[in-house]
Amino acid sequence: MTIRVIIVDDQSMVRAGFAALLSAQSDIDVVGEAPDGRQGVEVSRATHPDVVLMDVRMPEMDGLAATQELMDPPPGVVHRPKVLMLTTFDVDDYVYAALRAGASGFLLKDAPPADLIAAVRVVAAGEALLAPTVTKRLITDFTQAQPVRRKEHSLKLNSLTPRELEVLELIARGLSNQEIAQKLVLAEQTVKTHIGRVLAKLGLRDRAQAVILAYESGLVTPGVQ
Repeated sequence: MTIRVIIVDDQSMVRAGFAALLSAQSDIDVVGEAPDGRQGVEVSRATHPDVVLMDVRMPEMDGLAATQELMDPPPGVVHRPKVLMLTTFDVDDYVYAALRAGASGFLLKDAPPADLIAAVRVVAAGEALLAPTVTKRLITDFTQAQPVRRKEHSLKLNSLTPRELEVLELIARGLSNQEIAQKLVLAEQTVKTHIGRVLAKLGLRDRAQAVILAYESGLVTPGVQ
């Protein structure tokens, strides 16, 4: 199945470069582009892409505000694309908020072309994509979570079985499905089933939000293995 993509970036050369790279892939179709977040939202709602490549810093409307609009559309709009954030900064102040708003991944603009192509495929498949430097930044923010909010999130975990809690913890620690399967001595398909149930029970879109909830609830403590 072809992955439909739109590119939202205020630099025309960046848009052209990404479009040429992605369009050359047999399984990716670039169906639109926009120079700012506001137009990006409009193009997304007109073309219904699977993935939106979203720059963080743009005029008119930045990537964070645009992501929030895409993930929380007005009544009557049901399409919610996957959002892959792009930036030149690996410590961007918007990263944490963008992921909490529903972005599925984060990639630096200077990443190798193969990484961008792989990232689009990963995000389109429903997985989360977080660079190690971004994960460290997120953990720093998690440690500053308010106690009241932590209690609120911890209550959500009561619906999970002990095995599902184990799987959630390992997701938050950055393990892949294969690594989780090896650690828990389970079939990889069984792990995928557990992850699906965790996301469904907690009302989460993908693994990125699962990681956030795991830390905000106190299930996982930064620095403790």
